[in-house]
Amino acid sequence: MLGFVGGYRRDHGVVSDHPGRVRVGRLVRVEGDVRTVRVARASGMVKLLGLCVVAGVLVAAMLFPVFGGLGLASNQAAETVDKVSADLVSVDPPLLTTITDKDGNPIAHLYDQDRVIVNADQINDTMKAAIVAIEDKRFFDHNGVDWQGTMRAMVKNAASDSITGGGSSLTQQYVKNYLAFVVAKNAKDPQYKKAIEQTPARKLKEIRIALDLERKLSKDEILTRYLNIVPFPYQIYGVAEAARAFFNTTPDKLEIHQAALLAAIVNMPGALNPVTNPEDAKKRRDIVIDKMAENKMLSRDADENKRLAEEYKAKALGVLPELNLRTSGCVGAGPTDGFFCEYALSYLKKAGLDMDQIKRGGYTIRTTLDPKASTEAKKAAEATVPKNTRGVANTMAIIEPGQDRHKVRALVANRDFGNNAEKGQSSYELPSQVTPFGAGSIFKVFTAAAYMQQKNAGISRPVAVPETYTSPVFKDGGRGWTVKNAGKYDGSSTVQGALALSPNTPFIKMEEEAGLKNVLDMAYKLGMRESMKGVNKAGEHKKGDSWSSVYDQMLRENSGSFTLGVTPASALEVSNVGATIMSEGRWCPPSPIEQILDRNGKPVPVREEPCEQVVDPALANSLAQGLSKDSVSGTAKTAASANGWSRPMIGKTGTTEDHKSSGFLGATRDYAGAVLVFTDGVAPQVICHTPVRLCGFSGTGAYGGDIAAPTWFKAMGPLHADKPDRGLPEADPRYR
Repeated sequence: MLGFVGGYRRDHGVVSDHPGRVRVGRLVRVEGDVRTVRVARASGMVKLLGLCVVAGVLVAAMLFPVFGGLGLASNQAAETVDKVSADLVSVDPPLLTTITDKDGNPIAHLYDQDRVIVNADQINDTMKAAIVAIEDKRFFDHNGVDWQGTMRAMVKNAASDSITGGGSSLTQQYVKNYLAFVVAKNAKDPQYKKAIEQTPARKLKEIRIALDLERKLSKDEILTRYLNIVPFPYQIYGVAEAARAFFNTTPDKLEIHQAALLAAIVNMPGALNPVTNPEDAKKRRDIVIDKMAENKMLSRDADENKRLAEEYKAKALGVLPELNLRTSGCVGAGPTDGFFCEYALSYLKKAGLDMDQIKRGGYTIRTTLDPKASTEAKKAAEATVPKNTRGVANTMAIIEPGQDRHKVRALVANRDFGNNAEKGQSSYELPSQVTPFGAGSIFKVFTAAAYMQQKNAGISRPVAVPETYTSPVFKDGGRGWTVKNAGKYDGSSTVQGALALSPNTPFIKMEEEAGLKNVLDMAYKLGMRESMKGVNKAGEHKKGDSWSSVYDQMLRENSGSFTLGVTPASALEVSNVGATIMSEGRWCPPSPIEQILDRNGKPVPVREEPCEQVVDPALANSLAQGLSKDSVSGTAKTAASANGWSRPMIGKTGTTEDHKSSGFLGATRDYAGAVLVFTDGVAPQVICHTPVRLCGFSGTGAYGGDIAAPTWFKAMGPLHADKPDRGLPEADPRYR
């Protein structure tokens, strides 16, 4: 007889709950410090012989260097075994991480192993009986090692002069799976090879750990852990995900033929895949059902067991026509939300979170994504520029202003997120990635803000609007730099009027008076932070000492063209500029993260940049009033009217000189949004309108009011439909 502490014993007998379900014999808790129990299946002679076998292998280990070199009898080896044994009790296996929208609805998953952990009472006895029947019928009778099975395997291996496995108890298999799929990161990890190697050394270590484990955990706990860790096809691990993927059910509702199939698959998940090899999978499943009948797990009556076995073997495999497989990564977020998902992951990487740990940690990442905002923005982007339009990307970002946080609510493009370019898909972070194409006259916002701040100028201050202007400050090849307006304007305007109609010449003059450095500083403060670092033609951030940032380059070259929006930009950052203005001059990082919880439901801190009061509220509020006429009498008037927009807002259109990009920045107290339209093909060309298309390298290109502004109003109209009109902040007397 074997003694053990705080274990379980089996109360033999099987009870049938109802057709399709079984219940394995009750597990009765053994109380007290030490209890000896009679092991029904293992005689003292068998155990003695088993110990002899182990002793024989140990002697062999001392005689032969190949084993002796492993140091199996050393203190170091014992410490390693003890550590693994302790980890098996305390360390949880990898779990899939779930990314959700702001309401907690899943949008994507990340995993190395698609696993969800369930408790013992969430796995029915049918599943437990099936795995015990086929893998370890004496599971409830031994203390971690099935000595009969071990001896039989030893004899077989000795006869064949090889180590081919076999004879392992479920506890030993759990140890092996833990080492292979928890300790080892993947199949290339050296730890994985050690876990599956067919050597006496590995077998002895496994036996030692299994015996120790059964002193620490109950039989039901070991069985549950085993069923949570075992591999299935398609990177699925554990019966919970397997039940969902193959049968669209949960492990507490598995029927006998379903449980038998899952028990069959774990033997050889690759070879017994019921989708690719249904014949062999069914043969193995039927063997499991027969084993259940032999062990009277279907009924107490022998004849009834046989009858039921035949009934269940006659059933089809029953797997879903299309498996419920989870896609790992942002492709799983779908064509609309994939861009947001990618930005969220990039954001977390910059915050210092380990992506490998995220994939294995079982986190719940609740993002700030608003599904309604995302849907409306996507519809608007596609309505203006169809997704299959060659070489033209229409991107939009929506951010919610706030004093404490700027929450990103949507990041979309006319492109679907995905890897099939022929279907109009893109896996680039189009709305958040800094592109080499500029935002055009939207950058005049920075010039106006710096001018108002430096010159204490109000939005009603008159400014001259000549048809052309030659700057004595900004040079071009040693000569005076001459700028022309793109249309016909009156000879004078106000700052507010100039922002609405967007002539070029007054802003060059304002840039001179404010000072280029102050204009650059204002752009950075209000939100153009990543883009001011600089990008190359491929849209990648410049690296190395030989590269300078956009800020440095503009300053070094004394480039007055900055106010015309010739430098890189992204829809996300331009949108955050609007959020900063509507938050009374308070900048916050555009955050996609609401909360992260670990597998135990505990919050995980995310390191985010603190919010900053970058300009005085008086200036920000006055600037908002200065930008309030674009939708009323400016370049966005036609788009606003066509989409039934009538509430107060800030707005600014922009178009680059070569018409390869254009944009629109708009915001209310509820949402700030920016649309950037740019050529995203391998050969950038002019973007034309009606219909939207690439039209070579000349011709009448589209403006911000033609494509970008209509996209904004189409999206924002439905989002504001149920919100009260809160107006705009009043301009401060200093800036009127």
